[in-house]
Amino acid sequence: MRRLPVYLMLDCSSSMSGEPIKAVKDGVQLLASTLRQDPYALETAYLSVITFDTDAAQLVPLTDVISFQAPDIRAQGITSLGKALQLVAQKISTEVIKTTPDRRGDWKPLIFLMTDGMPTDDWRAGLDVLKKSKPGMIIACAAGKNVDLSVLKEISDVVVQLNTADAETIKKFFQWISASVSTSSRKIDLKKKDVAALDELPPPPPEINVVV
Repeated sequence: MRRLPVYLMLDCSSSMSGEPIKAVKDGVQLLASTLRQDPYALETAYLSVITFDTDAAQLVPLTDVISFQAPDIRAQGITSLGKALQLVAQKISTEVIKTTPDRRGDWKPLIFLMTDGMPTDDWRAGLDVLKKSKPGMIIACAAGKNVDLSVLKEISDVVVQLNTADAETIKKFFQWISASVSTSSRKIDLKKKDVAALDELPPPPPEINVVV
């Protein structure tokens, strides 16, 4: 069975303290419970959670939707985005099954990156490593107005911005992730090809603005 790897890269720096980080935790749980009700996602979607603050850590390795348990996420430290980009590249190289002459590998990973601030490390070095790992689609989300959108535009062709980093808006973002993973699982099942563009995903809700 070919899996659809989905990596959540979540900013857990201290500026996410309080309502935003609780909303992210609730959002991850909502994502998993929603996907458990989708037969296509149940069959193909595998989730991983990578957080970044002063360091980057994989809290949940690539796990099938049924077994997935939302991790305890806490806000602290600064925004080491470069370390997170390097870590997700490393995990893609070790966790995602590559196609060989003998078998079909996994689908190209979907990466959802959410941050509310400015990177505090060499993010370009991390991005160079990630590009070499050949991920599928990266969706970069600016939570609120304190994000340098030009940084996210270098990381991804698909950048969205939340008007605020409050609980309701963050919840909408995770609902959209759920819908995107469900749609991708279904398209992969029917069309047998990777999902690679924004127009292949469901339209985002009004709280989520696509940055052009």
